[in-house]
Amino acid sequence: MVTMQTNYSREMFEVVHPLDDQPEEKRSAEGLGPIPMTPGVKISLMVLRGYLSVMTLMLIYHVLHLSGILGK
Repeated sequence: MVTMQTNYSREMFEVVHPLDDQPEEKRSAEGLGPIPMTPGVKISLMVLRGYLSVMTLMLIYHVLHLSGILGK
């Protein structure tokens, strides 16, 4: 059997339940400004926006079709 010697104290690994923990000070987002984005991120977000727009339009069309407003 191998015994390992460590320099860690038991208090280092003490687990505190979130309800028993002291509340932390919240950070303010004022004055941070916009987040810089790379061109790849901008393109990805535009594609995502287009996808969500198309899916929303398809949902509206489907609901209108099921309700009979658009006819058969």
